[in-house]
Amino acid sequence: MDERAVLIAYLEKQRGHVRASLEGLDDNAARKTPLPSGWSLLGAVHHLALDVERFWFRWVMAGEGVRLADDAWQVPGRETLATVLDLYERECRAADAVIAAMSLEARPLQWRDAWGPCHVENLRDALLHVITETATHAGHLDAARELIDGRQHLVLE
Repeated sequence: MDERAVLIAYLEKQRGHVRASLEGLDDNAARKTPLPSGWSLLGAVHHLALDVERFWFRWVMAGEGVRLADDAWQVPGRETLATVLDLYERECRAADAVIAAMSLEARPLQWRDAWGPCHVENLRDALLHVITETATHAGHLDAARELIDGRQHLVLE
């Protein structure tokens, strides 16, 4: 398997972990905020869709004029678990199209100077960053899910 295929496989594995973290939840449970910071499982997936997949691949790497979220951790009241998961899927597929169209060496097409230097030098770096961030939030989702209803992604015995 070549490098691109390995990176994409790792990204998709983490995306699958995120999806699995919400299996069997209803809208009310997905909106619960089990931690003092006040984020919900729904908010974490909304963040992954807009601040991670859309931002890094479509906005930074492809230079698309997509709208950036003000606070993606906060989910508008009209959104449901189904609509947020659909948004996540759409953003993942749009990101996949960007990834497929670019070389791993492709440089970011936009960044805001006010944020300081961009730590992502090319698509490879962006993929590694998104894999790491998605895996981190998948772990957060696991912990929050266990607090909500006792479900464990990994059962250690």
